[in-house]
Amino acid sequence: MGQYKYTFLILLIGFVIGACKDDDQTSEAVYDDTPYILSYGAFPAPDLPADNPMTIEGVELGRMLFYEPRLSRDGSQSCATCHLQPFGFTDTARFSLGVRELEGKRQAMSVFNMAWHSNEFFWDGRAHLLRDQALLPIEDSLEMDETLPNVIAKLSATKMYRDQFVRAFDSEEITPEKMGLAMEQFMLSIVSHKSKYDRYLAGEVELTPSEERGRVLFSAEYNPFFPEDSGADCAHCHGGINFENDQYMNNGLDVDADQTDIGREEVTGDPNDRAKFKVPSLRNIELTAPYMHDGRFQTLEEVVDHYNTGIQESATADQTVLNTKETGLLLTEQDKVDLINFLKTLTDESLGTNEAYQSPF
Repeated sequence: MGQYKYTFLILLIGFVIGACKDDDQTSEAVYDDTPYILSYGAFPAPDLPADNPMTIEGVELGRMLFYEPRLSRDGSQSCATCHLQPFGFTDTARFSLGVRELEGKRQAMSVFNMAWHSNEFFWDGRAHLLRDQALLPIEDSLEMDETLPNVIAKLSATKMYRDQFVRAFDSEEITPEKMGLAMEQFMLSIVSHKSKYDRYLAGEVELTPSEERGRVLFSAEYNPFFPEDSGADCAHCHGGINFENDQYMNNGLDVDADQTDIGREEVTGDPNDRAKFKVPSLRNIELTAPYMHDGRFQTLEEVVDHYNTGIQESATADQTVLNTKETGLLLTEQDKVDLINFLKTLTDESLGTNEAYQSPF
């Protein structure tokens, strides 16, 4: 019996040594700069970063890193843990839990159509470029709670990653800069442009009477002098093909005394930016509950009610929002139903199942 144990031990040691030798091998992968062709339907061509051209292998490396739990301290979380594909690449929790089971400070933002965002990233815009945004959660103690040197060491010990860095960047050296560039490429590749509303614009489908009435309400301006013609005035902040305006705004959530999160001011130091947050896209809004920077609203009905009757006055609140405070938006119960039905036409059902955005592992 002892002889069998000895033989098994020798075989096991040999296997481990062989595996280590395999990981120590120089990469035989080949650099491939074949461009990644971004598909975006009727959207205008995005202004992509000239210093980070998207390639098939670069996007693939970014996808691997997006789903890689080794980016976290204990190997339990990846970017995708808090940015769930079936829910528009956001979290269903009000505040995501990090590896130490501590809550984040804000609701996780959606990750799609990032190629059309031109005003920095995160709710407060503290990341100038998408490549910067990609790396910050790794070292955030409330999120992945890891160090970039540790991540580099873990990835560098894996032949799979050394090979993929060669394919993407013509070098097996792994650096934070290359990681950020690859994840930027992957996130830029996540495009949502196949909603019912897009098919309506293309003349392929018709909206229901309720959806059409909601569409009109969405774009019509608030008019207290002619209530029958007054609209929800949503397009003021959520306009254009991506239903956002690349601005930071205070939408009347709290009075000054209740503003515990100062938002954009934390980045700029400008008191005029207090409680202002990045205006998010309304695309896929049906999928991305809870809503607002702090996830305070669980339903679209609550969101509409806030704008209809719940505006709070504060020093930095947007004036267009404040204009409605005294009377509300004058929306009837049917108006609210119609408006929400239109918002649901912005859902891109293909986004949650697109294999190009799923885990490669």
